[in-house]
Amino acid sequence: MPLLIFLVLFIGVPVAEIAVLIKVGGLIGLWPTIAAILATAIIGTALIRHQGLQVIGRAQQAMNRHEVPVDPVIHGMFLLLAGALLLTPGFITDLIGFLCLVPPLRLLVAAWVWSRLQASGGIAATHFSATNHQQSGANGETTIIEGEFTTIESDANGKPDPNSPWVKKE
Repeated sequence: MPLLIFLVLFIGVPVAEIAVLIKVGGLIGLWPTIAAILATAIIGTALIRHQGLQVIGRAQQAMNRHEVPVDPVIHGMFLLLAGALLLTPGFITDLIGFLCLVPPLRLLVAAWVWSRLQASGGIAATHFSATNHQQSGANGETTIIEGEFTTIESDANGKPDPNSPWVKKE
């Protein structure tokens, strides 16, 4: 299956793009075809820049609320894909790239991909949530406690490792 996907992406898509470019060039001419390719790249870049700034703003707002910016990350990944597709010369990749710029469509595709990953067993999570790990002190100030830990293994008798720094040396 991965080989088939590889062949379609790296051989099939360029062949289809060339065929469409030849057909469109035959219908409207060489220079209008080149102008259309350049116009889609310029328009696509402007749309990606605009939507990208909005996504960055939403991600910053989510992080300021101490939330995980899952939706902005999903939208950002689709915008990255759209940018690559819109800068690739061709009408098929431009069409797919412009479809990646439609926010409701992005969420539908992301939900479909997520459900396929769960169905295939590639993802075992049922839901994701983030909690605020900050505590307020007595005077209302926020206290953040950070640290590292190491698991101390015990022997067969349940006694701690004698080399552990936590074992009391007598």
